[in-house]
Amino acid sequence: MTLSEGRVGTTAMNDRAELIQTAIEDGRLAPRAELRRRTDVGSVAKFASRGASPLASGKRIGIVVVAYNAVTTLSPVLKRIPQDVWENVEEVVVFDDHSKDDTYAMGVGFKTVTGIDKLTVLRNQTNLGYGGNQKNGYRYLIDKGFDIAVLLHGDGQYAPEVLADMYAPLVAGDCHAVFGSRMMTEYGGPRKGGMPFYKLLGNKILTFIENRSLGMRLTEFHSGYRAYRLDALKQIDFSKMTDEFHFDTQIIIKLNHQGFKIHEIPIPTFYADEICYVNGMRYAKDILQSVRRYKRTLAGKGCTPEFQEYGS
Repeated sequence: MTLSEGRVGTTAMNDRAELIQTAIEDGRLAPRAELRRRTDVGSVAKFASRGASPLASGKRIGIVVVAYNAVTTLSPVLKRIPQDVWENVEEVVVFDDHSKDDTYAMGVGFKTVTGIDKLTVLRNQTNLGYGGNQKNGYRYLIDKGFDIAVLLHGDGQYAPEVLADMYAPLVAGDCHAVFGSRMMTEYGGPRKGGMPFYKLLGNKILTFIENRSLGMRLTEFHSGYRAYRLDALKQIDFSKMTDEFHFDTQIIIKLNHQGFKIHEIPIPTFYADEICYVNGMRYAKDILQSVRRYKRTLAGKGCTPEFQEYGS
C-alpha cells in the first residue's frame, strides 16, 4: 500500500495541519506576491474556459493533482479550479509524492477549511517519482471505475481555469487523449508567458525530432497538462515504463503505436518562481533514448522492457 488517506497519521503531522489550517483561516498563507502576479496575468477571466463548461454527460471525471514540495502553491492551484468544474467532476485527488515539506498537511488543512467533499488528499509512503506518481493516480481512478482522468500539476505551472477545455473533447468522444499545448498562440505563446528562451528552443528541437521519428504532428511533446480516457489507458502497459520525467514521452509513444487519437488544445504559459526538479540535459537524453529504444524494438534489433509488447 503506497497511500495514506486524507488524515494525518502522527501527532507531528496533526500539529502541522492545525497550524496550517489556522494560517489559511487568518490569511497568513495567502499566495506570495509573485504567485498572485502569475495568477492575475491579464486577470483570471482571460484564461477562463472559452465556452460554457461542458456537462459530464454521465462520464465519471477525476482530476489527478501531482504534487511534490508544493506547500506554497497547492492551495492557490486548488482555489483556481472553477466552480463549474467542481460541479462536473466526481473527485479531485491530490497525490503528494512524499514531499520534504508540508504539502500533505497543507492539502489536509485546505480540505478541512473549505469542506469540499470532492477533494481527497493522499500521501505516497515513498517517493515514486514524477512518472510513478502519475501511474499511481491513473490506477487509483481506474480501480474506482472512472471514465476520464485529467492531470494537473500542484506547482501552478498549468492553468486550472482551462480544465473544462481539457476534458470536453473526451466527454464528447472526439478522441482518447487531450494535450494542452503552450506552442499554440491563442494565449500569446510561450515567450509571452515567461518561458525561458533556452527551454523554448529545447522544446521545439525535441518535438521536431520526436515528430519526425514517430510520424506524428504534435505542436508540443513536453506539456504536462493532459487528459485521458481511462478505457484507453487501461490498454497501456505501465509495468515497465519509467518513473521519471520522460514517462510523458513514453506514454505518447504507446498511445500513438496503439492507434489512439490525440487532440491538442491551446493553453496559457505560466513561468514564475516555481522550483524545477528536471535536469534538462538528462531529460533530453532520456527522451531521445526512449525514442531510439522504441524504434529498435520495432526493427527487431532488441526488445526493451518498456516496449516489449511491440517486439516481434
